[in-house]
Amino acid sequence: MANLRNKKSSSVYTFVFSLFPLLFSISHSTSIHDVLVSRGLPAGLLPKEVKSYTLAEDGSLEVLLDGPCLTKYENRVFFDSVVRANLTYGSLIGVVGLTQEELFLWLPVKDIIVDDPKSGLILFDIGVAHKQLSLSLFEEPPHCKPQGMLKNEGRREKGSEAVR
Repeated sequence: MANLRNKKSSSVYTFVFSLFPLLFSISHSTSIHDVLVSRGLPAGLLPKEVKSYTLAEDGSLEVLLDGPCLTKYENRVFFDSVVRANLTYGSLIGVVGLTQEELFLWLPVKDIIVDDPKSGLILFDIGVAHKQLSLSLFEEPPHCKPQGMLKNEGRREKGSEAVR
């Protein structure tokens, strides 16, 4: 009788603990911005318009936004509806769904790394180059606007035509 009770208790514990990772990935009481900070990255790497996210035990991160959108740090940045990366302490590696405007070209951001927080710099790997920016640009999550809604600050209005 005691042996049967121990087997039932054991199977209940096994069932509950097998659900724990599933519950963790579904229910987030912590915002993605807080998760970034806890992993040595600035909160403002992702916009305020994050709808949800999933972070697996292996560091695979998937972030769902309200929709594709543009924002600006030093240059314009485009977020797809879904952004994926591998999150480790101080870095987002293998980023997919994020592009940055450089000299009229849109280049995919591949990696984002904070090697030394004391330096005040963050490194963006955009494939053809590495770009260092001030961490202060990423302190607060930016608002992200639907594509086409971000003003091109390089234009001046002259009469009825736009001049670059």
